[in-house]
Parts: sequence; structure tokens; C-alpha cells
Amino acid sequence: MSLKFVVQEHHASHLHYDFRLEHDGALASWAVPKGPSMDPSDKRLALRVEDHDIDYAGYEGIIPDGQYGAGAVVTWDKGTYSVESWGEKEIVFELRGRKLKGGFALVKFKGQKGNEWLLIKRKDDHAEPGWKLEHELTPERREKLKEKDPGGSAS
Repeated sequence: MSLKFVVQEHHASHLHYDFRLEHDGALASWAVPKGPSMDPSDKRLALRVEDHDIDYAGYEGIIPDGQYGAGAVVTWDKGTYSVESWGEKEIVFELRGRKLKGGFALVKFKGQKGNEWLLIKRKDDHAEPGWKLEHELTPERREKLKEKDPGGSAS
């Protein structure tokens, strides 16, 4: 079954990337400070945050000052994905996006009861050693964004 995923570039108090997977009628969400990578040698910290409404997958705009997550949000990548396994300590899945493709895993830090996970690109035909992340939010794109409430929580 194909499900939605989205990665949002979020210029809040600290730039991070919101990695979201459709699961059980919501978007399971992680804040990834350095963003995802197509290089299997990059193991990215992913902090589990609250689930978001499915509609939030399409949000782009500027979250107003004074609200949680205030700052610019743009879609960095989106597409569909399929789950290979979804457990409490490891989630294995295949992404089909514009930028992110192939196998990935989210692995919870060993011995941790908190929200710290690692986002890891699996070694496959889509892996790109030396891959570099490029930002989507240009000054021109920022000028076109409207200040609007995301209609729910934001991270």
C-alpha cells in the first residue's frame, strides 16, 4: 500500500527538516536537524515529535511569531512510501519522492526511552555517497510565502 510522506524545510528558531510519514490516519513526525541524506554513511539524528494531521503534508507558509514553530515552512520533498516493518524501535520503509528514493530506516537509539532516533539511508541502487543537501527556501520563494496558521500543531 502506498502512503504519503513529506519532508518540510522549517526555518524556525533553528533550521531543521520535518520528516513525516503517513501512519494510522496521521503524520508520524520527526525533526531532523541536518536534514535527510541519500548517503548511507550519514546517520542523521531524528527527534520524534507529536503526530500531525494528514492535511499538514500540504502546508507551506510562515507560521506567525508567537506560535509554536514560528518561521517559514516549505516542502523540501514529497511522494509516496511503503512500509517494510513498523516497530517500536525500528521502522523500515521505501521512499518514492523527487529527491529521496529507495530504502531507509528510522532506528531508535539503543537503551533510550526518549525521542531520539537515527534516520539512515540503506545501501541500494539509489544510494549516493557524498550526496549534499540543498535548501529549497530561496529569498524569492520566501517573498511569495504568506503568513498563515498551519491549522494545528507545528514542529
